[in-house]
Amino acid sequence: MLSYRHSYHAGNHADVIKHLVEVAILLYLKKKDKPFCYHDSHAGAGLYSLNSEQALKTGEFGTGIGRLMQYQPHSEALAAYLQLIRDLNPNGQLQFYPGSPAIAKMLLRRDDSIQATELHPSDFPLLQAQFLNRRHCRIEQMDAYAGFRAMLPPLSKRGLVLIDPPYELKTEYQDLVKGLQQAYQRFPQAVYAIWYPVIERDSIEAVIQAIVDTGIRNQLRIEFSPKADSEGFGMTGSGMLVINPPYTLAAEMKAALQELSPLLADGTAQWQVTQLVGE
Repeated sequence: MLSYRHSYHAGNHADVIKHLVEVAILLYLKKKDKPFCYHDSHAGAGLYSLNSEQALKTGEFGTGIGRLMQYQPHSEALAAYLQLIRDLNPNGQLQFYPGSPAIAKMLLRRDDSIQATELHPSDFPLLQAQFLNRRHCRIEQMDAYAGFRAMLPPLSKRGLVLIDPPYELKTEYQDLVKGLQQAYQRFPQAVYAIWYPVIERDSIEAVIQAIVDTGIRNQLRIEFSPKADSEGFGMTGSGMLVINPPYTLAAEMKAALQELSPLLADGTAQWQVTQLVGE
């Protein structure tokens, strides 16, 4: 089943948190001259028009990136993230929003490599078209976890693996844990950033505990919920579980989320930056 299209949700509050973390990690990796690899497991279309029928139907970007375009940030990570969005919209009007692979393309250096997999038959050609002229790039219409087996480890032996499933199927939480273990066995040096939605609290706590129980060391949880937990339909928040995080990431995210809290929440936001497993 391939019904999920991120074009309906581009630029929402979950994207803000996910891409804020991504930007902070990529900027850290760039501090060393040695090239690295960015691997995106569920890459989507790459770039999204916020004037599209899908984006306008939900209007989710209005409660995410739409609230931040005129804001002057204080934290370094938030400033870098917002500058990317502004660079993509140079006239000051919010028209486009970059997905995770597009952010990587904007930030990575000439000798850094990009790998991405996407299965959706409509999104894949849109994604592929954006990388036709880039060196050190592999974009495949392939299952995410098959992509781990086919592409990891990269030659550079350092990098970021971003895992962002749509969580459409009941088996996806179990598939995530199994796929993560396989990827980590192949490429233990990487930073892993795993996005998750907060829809039903018990379910997400169970999958996070399952990842903790893998025995993989150095796990950092970053979560932001602009709404209180609910048993009803809909996403109230989201988070990133980061394995092998840069040592600067926890402090950067605490500063950024404290700053974002009154901007993205109509009431009191809940957020945490918690070391779940030590080094």
